[in-house]
Amino acid sequence: MQPQNTAAASKQSLIVRGLTLIALVLMIGAYFSPTWWVALTAPNYPEDAFPDGIRIHFSFTGVENGCSTAPKTSRLMTETFQEDLGSQKERYNPILEAQKKQQSDINKNAEALDCVHEMNTINHYVGMHPIGIGAPVERQVSRYVFGFFGVMLLGFAMAKRKARLAVLAIGFAAVAAWMVGELFVMGKMEAYAQYYMEEAGAFFNEPERIAQWGSTLKSVTTGVAAGLIAAMAVVWVGVWKIRGFSLLLAFVPALLPIFFVIDYAGWLWFFGHNLHPWGAFTVKPFMPTVFGVGKVAQFSTYSYPYWGYLLVVIMSLCLLLATLIRRKQMREGTAE
Repeated sequence: MQPQNTAAASKQSLIVRGLTLIALVLMIGAYFSPTWWVALTAPNYPEDAFPDGIRIHFSFTGVENGCSTAPKTSRLMTETFQEDLGSQKERYNPILEAQKKQQSDINKNAEALDCVHEMNTINHYVGMHPIGIGAPVERQVSRYVFGFFGVMLLGFAMAKRKARLAVLAIGFAAVAAWMVGELFVMGKMEAYAQYYMEEAGAFFNEPERIAQWGSTLKSVTTGVAAGLIAAMAVVWVGVWKIRGFSLLLAFVPALLPIFFVIDYAGWLWFFGHNLHPWGAFTVKPFMPTVFGVGKVAQFSTYSYPYWGYLLVVIMSLCLLLATLIRRKQMREGTAE
């Protein structure tokens, strides 16, 4: 190989390694970031009192409170609730309201609303299960899947096959030991199953059904853990035996934005099509809004990606570019 070609190949390898490491950092950041947000608004939650609406954030680790501003005990909110109860009272006057100084003292020490609890309270009236029971297997194994992807990216950053295989072997062994140790040796799977059953019975307590759900959760989690270990073995053997297989080390993690949306939409479908008959109000099964604005009874719903999703999209673009460069290298014989 001529020196000029060698220099070009080294530069390409450096670019691939840089893009891959940037993607790895973005992926780690995305794991700890809110990825999607959902909010409900209704006349009962006026904007002056609830500027965030009833808002929650979804991430790869679960669901979190999205309300950052304390609700205000405003005259408008009070009158709205009183009107719902049939009270006749003089309506809100913004000019007179602006003259009142008492309001700031009322809200000075207020804390932000727990919107996860608030949304669960709203949802249970139509028979919807608590949000916390969604994606129970994903919550347990997501960190190991991210570890799996992280090792794949470190392996992809290696231009030589021997170094790549060594990184994959050591990394996969560490992730497998971490997963087995936490889930089964330390009993985290059993503890989570107990939490899951308590959460599932928060509004609609059916002990036999919930116990079956807990048993199924443990079985599925065990199966997914075994499948993840099998996937590690398949990836290692594939990289060892098939020359072009190593491109999948970056291409599969690059699909993470798609994986998230598919899983998110699937769980929304589950919640909207498994309404409990004990709900105070009867509504037909429905598909909650995945992206955009929707309407359910008197509530307007909003569902949009958040900044954590932007991180995985940028990560995906970095990996796709790195894959194209590595593919070119392999065709030219400058990378194994």
